[in-house]
Amino acid sequence: MMNDIPLFPVTVVGSLPRSPSVLAALRKKQRGRMSPEEFTVLADAAVIDALRLQEQSGVDIVSDGEQRRDNFYSFIAEKISGVRLMTLAEMLEFVEDKAAFERLLNALDVPAFALKNPVVIGALGRKESLVLDDYLFLKKHTARPVKMTLPGPYLLTRSMWVKTLSADAYPGKEPLAADVVRILREELAALIGAGCEMVQFDEPVLTEVAFAGPHQSHTFMCAALSEKSSPEEELEFAVDLINRVIEGSEGRIKTALHVCRGNWSQRDEVLLKGAYDPLIPYFARMRVNQLVLEYATSRAGSMDALAALPDDKEIGLGVVDPRSAELEKVDALVESARTLLRYRRPGQIYLNPDCGFGTFADRPVNTMEMAASKLRAISEAAHILRSQLI
Repeated sequence: MMNDIPLFPVTVVGSLPRSPSVLAALRKKQRGRMSPEEFTVLADAAVIDALRLQEQSGVDIVSDGEQRRDNFYSFIAEKISGVRLMTLAEMLEFVEDKAAFERLLNALDVPAFALKNPVVIGALGRKESLVLDDYLFLKKHTARPVKMTLPGPYLLTRSMWVKTLSADAYPGKEPLAADVVRILREELAALIGAGCEMVQFDEPVLTEVAFAGPHQSHTFMCAALSEKSSPEEELEFAVDLINRVIEGSEGRIKTALHVCRGNWSQRDEVLLKGAYDPLIPYFARMRVNQLVLEYATSRAGSMDALAALPDDKEIGLGVVDPRSAELEKVDALVESARTLLRYRRPGQIYLNPDCGFGTFADRPVNTMEMAASKLRAISEAAHILRSQLI
């Protein structure tokens, strides 16, 4: 199926904004005021709406819009035993440096009572599939290739471990990582067995590791874990984890790794800034087929860094800013892709937004209408690029 996609295929990073009814249903379900069956009916309809929007906007490889999720990684709390979903405000009671954590939330424009984090409180076990059922539902309603998104193993290991809550089950991050890898491998095998065309692992915190030292302030997703290692050791750990997840699946499914600089606020000044250059040696050793990178923001630096990647690495090129209320000009998107053609062949370039449009359910960074407009602009750019190569 993936062999039939055109050059410069248009895809998404994952999430689309949720409607008010879906947001209300998510809150009711979490509070036990709506049954899983009732929520599924509502969510199914929302997924189909998100799918139709993508199809009508010219997206070649579609997602479910992450309509069933509270956010891009916390949803696993319902799927895995030994995990408790906590708001960032609740976590204040348990993190080691409460004052620093609170200052960080304030400085980063993070709504502490709205955003939720999965925290390990016992041994992990996969109670049910993480996204397999979502894939099977989506595939019933589209003939297009599907990309399913999963939180990456390094993100989960870092964000879920809070010493006072997690240490009895996992005295450190290495034993926790072993179970995280096992669960993600099980899910990947299930997706392969079901015929899923593409899976994307989200590892947004890798930029934070590269740009900040072990004792500097971290994004809220990493503040829970007391990082003792150097950035180099942490990045080596991240490489090892993703390769352990993917080992044995090469050639059976297209794998991607998404790395950005944070996507919770429309205020650029609170988001990370820095080029991908220090990450390139680590990207080069990851066994993923594709790197999904943001390049619509000046905070990402130059594409020249990508010249050092191995020749076989594809790039999911971020060409529109999901946080911006301004619609990018199609000519500018074409030019971005043409810049990357210096370093990648046409068949190695996919076009996508920098990140999701609704990474956190209660904190969408744009409207559904603007998301559709930006996706249509990407599709127009792809058509121009294809015509120029004929």
